[in-house]
Amino acid sequence: MAILGATGTVGQRFIQLLENHPWFEVAEVVASDQSAGKSYAEAVGSRWKLPTALPQAAGRLKVKRAGAPLRSKILFSSLDAAVAGEVEAHYAAAGHLVSSNARNHRMEADVPLVIPEVNRDHLEMLDRQKYRGGGIVTNPNCSTIVLAMALAPLHRAFGVEQVLVTTFQAASGAGYPGVPSLDILGNVVPYISGEEAKMESETHKILGRVTKKGIEPADFALSANCHRVPVLDGHLVAVSVKMSRKPRRRSIADAIRTFRPLAKLALPSAPDQPVLLRDEDDRPQPRLDVDRAGGMGVTMGRLRPCDVLDWKFDALAHNVIRGAAGAAILNAEILAVEGRL
Repeated sequence: MAILGATGTVGQRFIQLLENHPWFEVAEVVASDQSAGKSYAEAVGSRWKLPTALPQAAGRLKVKRAGAPLRSKILFSSLDAAVAGEVEAHYAAAGHLVSSNARNHRMEADVPLVIPEVNRDHLEMLDRQKYRGGGIVTNPNCSTIVLAMALAPLHRAFGVEQVLVTTFQAASGAGYPGVPSLDILGNVVPYISGEEAKMESETHKILGRVTKKGIEPADFALSANCHRVPVLDGHLVAVSVKMSRKPRRRSIADAIRTFRPLAKLALPSAPDQPVLLRDEDDRPQPRLDVDRAGGMGVTMGRLRPCDVLDWKFDALAHNVIRGAAGAAILNAEILAVEGRL
């Protein structure tokens, strides 16, 4: 595997998560011209911000510049949006499969925006892309993935009609160094540029269906309000939802409990219970629940009737693992299972 944008926050997570991966090995790292030619350890230096040590094997890799020839079939991209679009397209055209965390290609008509538990079938859009032997598959925005995974079992079982969502998003979602300390400490910032529009459009695409003309978005109404909060990791969303069929609480709980579409595949990064519903009044909480299933699980709680719509609940996931690097790795595992590597 190769990692594009390897020295950044999400790139470092790729390095960490892939260190002992049973299927994939990091063989190449790509970063800016400033880092090119250095060893990965030298390029990262004191900017390695994870609690585990930088893997020695990755540290010895020589950093390549964006656009340089690569031998790896699949590339994990955590490139900045300013350069991701062009670089990812370049490598796809050169025959590589790009599993991207960047936003640039997510809403393109022939690019699948995939959460394997939710819309694995969208991967067939790879066959409609212009790249011969290569392609681009994307994972959603780090807040979208929490909402879409929580809604998926409800939409399948009962038909979602309307959604109101308010997010409380961790500081790490802004990258490093992220939000200035005097802006975020003891404060809530009720604005994240572009986030609300991404949540709305991406959720509709993910929960849509593949047709002969492309992906037909889901047609339910969705309104998002996004906030940055002084939490290190973990995006929490508060959701109210109206459904076509009016389920009881037990039916909702059963739909969530039985939502295990990848259970038979034994994918290394897929949690046994992708969405877990807790009964406590005060869960989920980032401090207590963000690392469930190695950071790949979504935790739901506070499921209760809503006087405006039908039901309301909270949901939480790790924004840098499930919402970024881990999601792209899981997409690559699905590509491997489907024989696309």
